[in-house]
Amino acid sequence: SPLRVEHAGDRTVVTLDRPEVRNAIDQATVDALHAVCADLEREPRTLILTGYGGVFASGADIAELRDRRAADARRAINQAVFLRVRALPMPVIAALDGYALGGGAELAYAADLRIATPALKIGNPETGLGILAAAGATWRLPAIVGEARAAEMLLTGRILDADEALSWGLV
Repeated sequence: SPLRVEHAGDRTVVTLDRPEVRNAIDQATVDALHAVCADLEREPRTLILTGYGGVFASGADIAELRDRRAADARRAINQAVFLRVRALPMPVIAALDGYALGGGAELAYAADLRIATPALKIGNPETGLGILAAAGATWRLPAIVGEARAAEMLLTGRILDADEALSWGLV
């Protein structure tokens, strides 16, 4: 499984566990997150999201993205699961370490709270790939850090370190 799921009474800790690709979010990860959400919708517990190996999530799995077509984009594969995470009826905490980029950042933005280690590097480098951050960053990030800062991050691909993310109110 691309996730390790641990239940501890009042909380569920979900660890993205694909260290060979820096915890990139692929279809199997999306499917596993949907399963976690279904479980939490039935039996609410606080959700803590984290990543294995000093990386939260390096983004969407680029190898899979290359094979996706317009119809896949219209299905909003990652956006749908991030919307579901955001709609959970309990607190969702993203515990961030290392890279939280692209889709990984968008998953973090869907959480109610984001906490970080000093090693955090967070942002949306999609512009460097000629694509847009399309799974929530364009509306969640402005709500978190303000329109001007969000525009700077989204249009330039700027990556914030932990101190900047803290001073901007992102974590």
